[in-house]
Amino acid sequence: MNTAPAEEPRWLTDEEQRTWRAYMHAATLLEDHLDRQLQRDAGMPHVYYGLLVQLAEAPRRRLRMTELAMNAKITRSRLSHAIARLEKNGWVRREDCPSDKRGQFAVLTDAGQETLGKAAPGHVAAVRQAMFDRLTPEQQKALGDAMLIIAEGLQPKEAGADLPWLR
Repeated sequence: MNTAPAEEPRWLTDEEQRTWRAYMHAATLLEDHLDRQLQRDAGMPHVYYGLLVQLAEAPRRRLRMTELAMNAKITRSRLSHAIARLEKNGWVRREDCPSDKRGQFAVLTDAGQETLGKAAPGHVAAVRQAMFDRLTPEQQKALGDAMLIIAEGLQPKEAGADLPWLR
């Protein structure tokens, strides 16, 4: 039986609490802002737009489903549901992987590429207006550097890591 006294939690300082809450408010509001803009202008949620972008940037506009889930930082189940909706719209199709009977590719169709091309100008304007136009170049760099450090810390490399795309 462990009789060692429990360590006291490292409570956030007032400044850390202010930073944490500001981040949470901004992240929630930004995601909602971008989701509403894309729903209004392109008829798709932000996560679907991100999947189309990933496919558009991939060689031959195709990615393995596991790689697409990893890039999008979503569960395989959520990805499968999203791809089914994108297929229904004619923007994506699935192809079986010839070297792996269980693997599949998601492929951006010409209609998906066209939809993405129409959606991109409004989306980039919304991102610019909501985020970059409000920050100085120094603040942009600092924010990018900080977010990279946080993301790297939350993405362990060791086997058995509990990451969304592995679920």
